[in-house]
Amino acid sequence: MPGILERPLVLPNGASIGNRIVKAAMTEGLADAHNCATERHVTIYRRWAQGGAGLLLTGNVIVDRRYLERPGNVAIDGPQTDEQLGALRRWAAAARDQGAEIWMQLSHAGRQTPKTVAREPVAPSAVALDLPGGMYGTPRALSAGEVEDVIARFVYAASIAKQTGFTGVQIHAAHGYLISEFLNPRVNRRDDMWGGNLENRARLLLQTIREVRARVGSGYPVSVKLNSSDFQKGGFAPEECVQVAKWLNDEGVDLLEISGGSYEQPAMMDIEGLEARYEETKRETTRAREAYFLTYAEEIRKVAAMPLMVTGGFRTRAGMEEAIASGACDLCGLARPLCVDPDFPRKIISGEVERMPSYEKELRIGPGVFGPHSKLDLMKALNGFGVMAFFYENIYRLADGRAAKTQMALLPAFMRWQMQEMKAAKALRR
Repeated sequence: MPGILERPLVLPNGASIGNRIVKAAMTEGLADAHNCATERHVTIYRRWAQGGAGLLLTGNVIVDRRYLERPGNVAIDGPQTDEQLGALRRWAAAARDQGAEIWMQLSHAGRQTPKTVAREPVAPSAVALDLPGGMYGTPRALSAGEVEDVIARFVYAASIAKQTGFTGVQIHAAHGYLISEFLNPRVNRRDDMWGGNLENRARLLLQTIREVRARVGSGYPVSVKLNSSDFQKGGFAPEECVQVAKWLNDEGVDLLEISGGSYEQPAMMDIEGLEARYEETKRETTRAREAYFLTYAEEIRKVAAMPLMVTGGFRTRAGMEEAIASGACDLCGLARPLCVDPDFPRKIISGEVERMPSYEKELRIGPGVFGPHSKLDLMKALNGFGVMAFFYENIYRLADGRAAKTQMALLPAFMRWQMQEMKAAKALRR
């Protein structure tokens, strides 16, 4: 009898995922100057599919290229040329040909659009990110008509995903991107039908799912990524997540992925934000576990009818098996480990290894690098960005057909990443 991680998962719509490990979404930064998919996407997703995960989730595919999460995002914005459609088909086929499902994650960056892309991003309300460095501009509030346009963009992008061979889509409603911003009362200060009480704040998410489902049909997997909490006082709270999960039961969602945090409070990377992480209830059991959001998933499980996926912190076979056997989740999402060892899913499922080293715990730019007068909050931000640079560098290496590195000097990696982002921003065809 196959082990619990090897067992397929049948979704509510009848589609099947071959095992219980998912390559979770990570921003790739591999698109060309027109925000089109490239052969580097084909190379890295073929490699990840060979690594044994039953499902691969893409990184942010942006539905409005004016508001990218970073310059190298793929964007589906307006009619697609034959060349663009062909590139998407090759990307999807790279995973499917190796036996994996591949779902396109659809997103709008909202106020988390860097200044190098848009000096004035958009958001539910004109509330700027509270981050040092001046990387993000103060957003303007979307008009009611523009909110309707956002929904139409998600619907169109989902139709293109289905047309080009992606076997499902995920609506990104977490991590502080636009739909997450609408859910967050700290950012959403509107007094119209899109703001105020939770029902209004969730309207963008629910209406988007409803219209995407109508376009792609009942047999096509539609997933949602949702914050369990924003981990900020006055933000999207765990009890609100539970209520949204109840509403999602009525929308034909095939899979709910539980995560948490945003750029201001990056709990999804287990990094402390500039302000202390806020939790309504201290959750010692969560801290004792390797999976960051598992305790929240247990609460959501009580009301959610669809399968659940938890991403963040899984590093051991025993931890993943316990999470699934307990009923807390049905799928375990892995992200950063696959940047260092793309074969980790296969090794864990087969029993070849029991644990993945947690490289990021040892990664720090270190105090004093930027002088004795550096502020603590700046050092926190730089260390967080330095860890990100380590994993981005390995994504680039895998996309170029090279082996990943387990160690590197973070400051040079951070500087290379920043230079590459600036170069990509300058090359964008606006």
